[in-house]
Amino acid sequence: MTPARRREQHIPRPPRYRAGGEPPWSTLDNGARAVTVDQIRKAVEAAPPGRPPAPTVPGAQAAAVLVPVFEEHGVARLLLTRRSTNLPSHQGQVAFPGGKVHDGETAEAGALREAHEEVGIRPEDVDVVGALEELATVASQFVLAPFVGVLPQRPVLIPNPAEVARVFDVAVAELMDADVYHEERWDLPGMGERPMHFFDVAGETVWGATARILHDLLVLVTGSLR
Repeated sequence: MTPARRREQHIPRPPRYRAGGEPPWSTLDNGARAVTVDQIRKAVEAAPPGRPPAPTVPGAQAAAVLVPVFEEHGVARLLLTRRSTNLPSHQGQVAFPGGKVHDGETAEAGALREAHEEVGIRPEDVDVVGALEELATVASQFVLAPFVGVLPQRPVLIPNPAEVARVFDVAVAELMDADVYHEERWDLPGMGERPMHFFDVAGETVWGATARILHDLLVLVTGSLR
């Protein structure tokens, strides 16, 4: 099969940046990287309590995303989308299904509602196993809560073309390939040097908040395998 052509994105690298370090999963052999849904479930459920909340961003809005996981041929797969270029923020970027949390709505309920609206995943089909670390997006001023949700099988999707340009899935093991992941260190004004994560997979470059969520999940899962 012909490899997917990488989709070019504008990535706003600062004038000063450098290559980052190796990820914690770099020493795992290929067998250990064949992660199952059960391993993801156990790792997320066992995540340390009281993990630090996202930094305070003045005027930030609450948002939530669903990290949909399903198993196929004995390995875990994650569902991702590429956002429409017509949306008001993060146009054309790879993301998990999600969006703003409505007034009177919990973050978890917001993530499930948005996943249903964007790609047709029914809330009753999702087993939410836990939350990952909150994170703040300074440019768009969101505080984002990610929730890992297990699906019983590969879902039948109904993408909303107004919000979603593409839906695709990747094996968790593939995200740990040496030619898929790399880290950069960006020197940001007023913030110092920050790690930035990148995954080049399925013809897309995943970066920003979505890559941070993926990195957090992989650190949790691979740490539980040691």
